[in-house]
Amino acid sequence: MNFGYFIGVSRATALAAVTAFAVALVPPAEARDAPQSFADMVDKLLPTVVNITTTQNMPQQGPRLRDMPQLPPGSPFEELFKEFFDRRGGDQQQRRGTSLGSGFIVDGDGYIITNNHVIQGAEDITVILRDDTQLKAKLIGSDSRVDVAVLKVEPPNKKPLPAVKFGDSDKVRVGDWVIAIGNPFGLGHSVTAGIISARGRALGNESLDDYLQTDAAINKGNSGGPLFNAEGEVIGVNTAIFSPSGTNAGLAFSIPSNLVKQVADQLREFGRVKRGWIGVSYQSVTDDIADSFNLDRARGVLVANVVADGPAAKAGLKRNDIILNFAGQDVPDLRRFPRIVANARVGSTVDVVVWRQGKEQTFKLKIGEQEEPEKQNASAQGAPGKKPPEPDQAVTSTVEQLGLTLQKVSDQLREKFGLSDSVKGVVITKVAPNSPASEKQLQAGDVILEVDQKPVTTPQEVSEIVGKLQAQKKRSVLLFVERQGDPRFAALRLTAAK
Repeated sequence: MNFGYFIGVSRATALAAVTAFAVALVPPAEARDAPQSFADMVDKLLPTVVNITTTQNMPQQGPRLRDMPQLPPGSPFEELFKEFFDRRGGDQQQRRGTSLGSGFIVDGDGYIITNNHVIQGAEDITVILRDDTQLKAKLIGSDSRVDVAVLKVEPPNKKPLPAVKFGDSDKVRVGDWVIAIGNPFGLGHSVTAGIISARGRALGNESLDDYLQTDAAINKGNSGGPLFNAEGEVIGVNTAIFSPSGTNAGLAFSIPSNLVKQVADQLREFGRVKRGWIGVSYQSVTDDIADSFNLDRARGVLVANVVADGPAAKAGLKRNDIILNFAGQDVPDLRRFPRIVANARVGSTVDVVVWRQGKEQTFKLKIGEQEEPEKQNASAQGAPGKKPPEPDQAVTSTVEQLGLTLQKVSDQLREKFGLSDSVKGVVITKVAPNSPASEKQLQAGDVILEVDQKPVTTPQEVSEIVGKLQAQKKRSVLLFVERQGDPRFAALRLTAAK
């Protein structure tokens, strides 16, 4: 562009002209027209959505004999009060509790999906159709981790019930129109509309969380109801809201339909969910760890331990491997990896691409079944553990670059820090404040097993490896440490020795 055109004009005028030119280079964003009305589509969808009521016996604390007024022995009122308390049920009474929720028909034969928390603990489940027909429902199966349940009713007059169609939740984009239909506050079928506000939301520590966020109005009673896209396909199950008042605040969360369908299919087939398991513990790949492994950038998950005779061990995976791709899906970070593994079909064989010794290698792995929720690396993230006893003052070596005081494993240290007889390595007896080691939450009692992927048994070996890395002008050093039997990696930045 020739800026000579702006010579002799004011700076503000020139800047405005440059800005206008730059804006002109950017094509305007285009938005799809909002529908004039959802009415025609809603007419077709309403019969597929049901209201759900449940009842259960709930203990209720009644008046207790020990609450009876203290009366003089032989008082004429003593028997009167005792009879009153006995008649009121003594210490315990039972009452019927009722809860309200929503659901939707996924099969004309009467299969219905809702949230697990809607029917949890229920003795009786009643499904109410659009025309107010009430049907007793049978629980086919439920899953508390994803919060999905499948019910079964017998269609009236043996006529197929109207059923929803599932959409592909992976194709949902932030900004797409969505419609929620449900039973808020027990009022009956209600419709609200909004957009997808965000994807991939996690509401707690559950590793399988992957919610769609919407601003469509969701309230108590909407739980278990469907979230439809603009084509009338189910792309989520409304499950939770975030609100200081307990009512709609524009922050509602839905389980993606692809996950719901997968779980529901297994509940119908097996009555439970079979989740994939590979038998490894792992942790995040930080920039420092990526640099230590000569990986181009921080991605994947770093294998910290491999279960003997587990699927990963049989496939040939080892500690220090970085899993980059699993079953054809790239592994971007730690948070998504548990979902990728859990969703893999048990018994299937998948390709696993790992980073090992500076290059990618591919292994064939047969998916095992997760018997119970895996303990996924909360401790492998560096969470502080039990505070160990104060270390001895006598040490063998100090690695000032890392802020560590080290000592060779001894019987005294085994007893002091509760180390097992099989542990071999170098014991951390002191961590300097504000040091690279303290930044990674290392603490006295941790045992260093490897430095720069090389086994160590003495403090001198640690110092020598660190010194060589500094001479090579490395920015960090990778330690493999164990805390109370829990292994993890820690990449420490290297500082100059004093």
